[in-house]
Amino acid sequence: MNRSTLRAYLRVVATVFLLHLKMQAVDLFVVFTVLIQPLLIALLAIYIQRDKAPDIAIYLIVGSGMTGLWSGLLFTSSFAIRGERWYGTLEMLVGTPTPLGVVMIGKVLASVLLSLSSMVVGYLMAAALFRFTLYIMDLPGFLISLALTLLAFVTFGLVIAPFFALSPAVEGWVNALEFPVYVLGGFLFPILMLPGWSTPLSYMLSPYWAAQALHATSSGSGSVYPNFPVALDWAMLLLFSAIYIFLSGRLFGMVLRRAKIDATLGLQ
Repeated sequence: MNRSTLRAYLRVVATVFLLHLKMQAVDLFVVFTVLIQPLLIALLAIYIQRDKAPDIAIYLIVGSGMTGLWSGLLFTSSFAIRGERWYGTLEMLVGTPTPLGVVMIGKVLASVLLSLSSMVVGYLMAAALFRFTLYIMDLPGFLISLALTLLAFVTFGLVIAPFFALSPAVEGWVNALEFPVYVLGGFLFPILMLPGWSTPLSYMLSPYWAAQALHATSSGSGSVYPNFPVALDWAMLLLFSAIYIFLSGRLFGMVLRRAKIDATLGLQ
């Protein structure tokens, strides 16, 4: 890839990002999923833990923000390609010189960054409404963890989008995938509280490692294995991101095959 092609791809990503961000900002379903629902979860968690809330408030805020990140990623990524199919623009996108995956990067990036607002609003709510004194123990580490979390989530979205386009039958499972990841990811409580057989499932989820890194750097209470540094979480996030990039390339290749050979891309 030469420099001019890279610049062209970046312009496409920026254009799609801005357009998709504007569309989602006025979508009531998206606003509820990435903003209202995480706030309700934060309020409920703080109420349940009201005796300990002042001490673990930042843990609950980060955890509720993770629920918004995951829900926003799951729903917007799973319907990213199907939405283009509904609008009748999917075939045109596939036929353009810009790869479909580049277009999806802009859409998924907009969804993830919009979902991040739930963590910011939750932080402000806890500070203003409940008068909690919130501070992050390791701010540089938290920012690194947040950046790697966004990378892992965006690349994960690039896997989800073509997968759901290739198999519309699995779209009915979108709602069923939301809350199990809340639990297995350890967003609001450590996975040590879960049955032992579920631990390997948590390890196979990049949201788990993201939650570990964010909790460990924000409150110092997120690591299941305190002797391991947060660098292990960062390494796992990078590993998962590389795996997702590889898988998304294969999946988008299958989408293009369906468009060019099978001619079934626009069919439900």
